[in-house]
Amino acid sequence: MEKAVSRDGTAIAYDRTGEGPALVLVGGAYQVRADPRWGVLARLLADRFTVVTYDRRGRGDSGDTAPYAVEREFEDLAAVIAELDGPVRVMGMSSGAVLALEAAAHGVPMKELTVYEPPFVIDDSRPPVPADYVARLDEAIAEGRRDDAVAFMLTAAVGVPAEVVEHMRVSGIWNHFAALAHTLPYDARIMDGTMSGRPLPADRWAAVRIPVLALGGGASDPWLQSGARALAALLPAGLHRTLDGQTHDVDPAALAPVLAEFHGSEQSAGPAA
Repeated sequence: MEKAVSRDGTAIAYDRTGEGPALVLVGGAYQVRADPRWGVLARLLADRFTVVTYDRRGRGDSGDTAPYAVEREFEDLAAVIAELDGPVRVMGMSSGAVLALEAAAHGVPMKELTVYEPPFVIDDSRPPVPADYVARLDEAIAEGRRDDAVAFMLTAAVGVPAEVVEHMRVSGIWNHFAALAHTLPYDARIMDGTMSGRPLPADRWAAVRIPVLALGGGASDPWLQSGARALAALLPAGLHRTLDGQTHDVDPAALAPVLAEFHGSEQSAGPAA
């Protein structure tokens, strides 16, 4: 484990695996640098890249200086990148994909970016998150109702049926979810209106001029696939690709060769596919 120091003094823990150009992985909700799938992905890419996984603030071995603001997470990613030999590639998963995209729009230096299924809700294919989504998460955390926060996030944002969530409460993963419940409002703020059922704002990421590969899983829910396609179509150098048979819980063995191909050679801007 190594640590980078963010602009506000928060220590951000990160690991490196492999040798070659740096590729930083940005996790989504509930992901930490010790995520087993991150570990598998890092090993699969270790002969091509120095793969860097880090604990976003409030998770794992990283600090969590108050008050929270999304901009602090841009600074966290920038601090990790500053520790690496550039140019640096970045890959973001789910809400971590949106964090990485926003960071790029705010000037965090990166050569290329891959995003896997940013969880945008851009049409009526599923219900949008409630208008008071962030406020209800904040309230649950402030009152110490961590389990309720997790259950609300899973039903309202992920779309897991309530009866499935009840079964999950007695599964082994629930304790991990509850331990990270205080970070759910962070991801909710990162999404900032992009789960409202309205089209993506045309100019929100206009400053992102680097090549961006938006990936979707061919077996994922249609709303997730639609969001990835819509993002690629908006970006000046956006590309889109579908990974056949994959879901939101993507197999590292399916993801690794796509990352190696996209980030392993010089990229040029092209139309969304």
